[in-house]
Amino acid sequence: MTVKQVSQARTTTIEKYAKHAPRYTSYPTALNFSPVNNDILSIANKATKADSISLYIHIPFCKTLCYYCGCNKIVTRHNSKADEYLAYIEKEIVAKSNLYKGKMAVSLHLGGGSPSFLSAEQQTTLMALLKKYISFDEDAEMSIELDPRNVDLHYLNTLKDLGYNRLSFGLQDTDFKVQQTINRVQSTLHISDLVFEARNLGFNSINLDLIYGLPHQSIHTFRTTIAATKAISPDRISLFSYAHLPERFAAQRKFADDILPNAELKAELYDLAVKEFKKIGYEMIGLDHFAKKSDNLALAKKAGKLHRNFQGYTLHGNTDLIGFGVSAISTIGNAFAQNPKQLKDYYTKIDNNEPVATIGLSLTSDDLIRRDVISSLMCNLSLDINNIERKHNIIFNDYFTNELNALRLLQKDGLVLHMEHGIVVPEHARIFIRAICATFDAYLDGHMEAHSNAQAKDNKTIPRFSKAI
Repeated sequence: MTVKQVSQARTTTIEKYAKHAPRYTSYPTALNFSPVNNDILSIANKATKADSISLYIHIPFCKTLCYYCGCNKIVTRHNSKADEYLAYIEKEIVAKSNLYKGKMAVSLHLGGGSPSFLSAEQQTTLMALLKKYISFDEDAEMSIELDPRNVDLHYLNTLKDLGYNRLSFGLQDTDFKVQQTINRVQSTLHISDLVFEARNLGFNSINLDLIYGLPHQSIHTFRTTIAATKAISPDRISLFSYAHLPERFAAQRKFADDILPNAELKAELYDLAVKEFKKIGYEMIGLDHFAKKSDNLALAKKAGKLHRNFQGYTLHGNTDLIGFGVSAISTIGNAFAQNPKQLKDYYTKIDNNEPVATIGLSLTSDDLIRRDVISSLMCNLSLDINNIERKHNIIFNDYFTNELNALRLLQKDGLVLHMEHGIVVPEHARIFIRAICATFDAYLDGHMEAHSNAQAKDNKTIPRFSKAI
């Protein structure tokens, strides 16, 4: 085939499989959670086999609104709101003591919103209350997401003194026109200086977030962003796809569809980043992460010990995850539970001494099988069918007859290979991994009927099916 024919074939494939599929940080995804009227986490905790925990704290506050953002956030310049919020975080920690009592925390992650909305003093308060109630492993991973516009050297010093050892800065894009359009104008030099200072302070790992598919992005402008990222040389890079959902996120209505890259250009932006980062030695992790070969994430991938949870790729697959704060999600044993998404509802739950979670899901045997399949594909771009059969006592080809038939269509387009004893996703098809995983998602349209009876038998109390975006 000529270069033009190859390009046309790829464009056709992109148009065929381009769709809003879940990121599969969990299976089932949070889109499938349903209302719960009991303490689902305490029930699950009685059966969990995990002997350690990971912690997630959601800080919802932001000083300004980034128009692309789909996170759960509250835009305010009143820093005092965080004092009240931390007081409620402490109450929730006390209320959930049965989930962490006698267990060691091996990781902590602060996300948002903007965790750097908290002042240095408030960060100190938060860490003090966490360590007041929870025991941390001396080698625990302590990570925090930072808006570089709110961070200086004094702030970095405070975080280091508090025990944080991993930082993630939101770079997103370095082009001024793109930054103006998404309402996030920031200095690339300032970010570079922060990374330099963080290294001098001894932080173990530094990540930069990039986003492709933003308004006004082009191959030319994104080359500049990639070049800046390479020059800063972070330990890890997260390359996120912008999801344009203006019907869900009002701020995304502030720019028109016609200034967004089309599906073909968006794929070219992704391909460019992958090519450039791999060329200078970054190991590609799953769909959208990169790590230097010496980073423990890359080492875990090589050893086949990579896992995926609501924070993305992780080394801690055999721990329970306890979430604190508005909209935070917990995973205890085979149950998911999410806190209220509105701050007033979160406060009301705690004031009334009620279980904080409002929605959740108890996983069925079918969920557990599909979770392992999707997780393996997302982490390794491959699946060993024999492992699934041994672990779950099934005949894979019989259990997944419909799914394998659907995959054969993808196989014809070169997106999956070797389906007799295992499924392999070739490197050029990495960008389609979410669409490939969606084939095994029983909650999406077209998958419901085959397993609805088994699922209803396993889990009668929670409505099962919900249409994913």
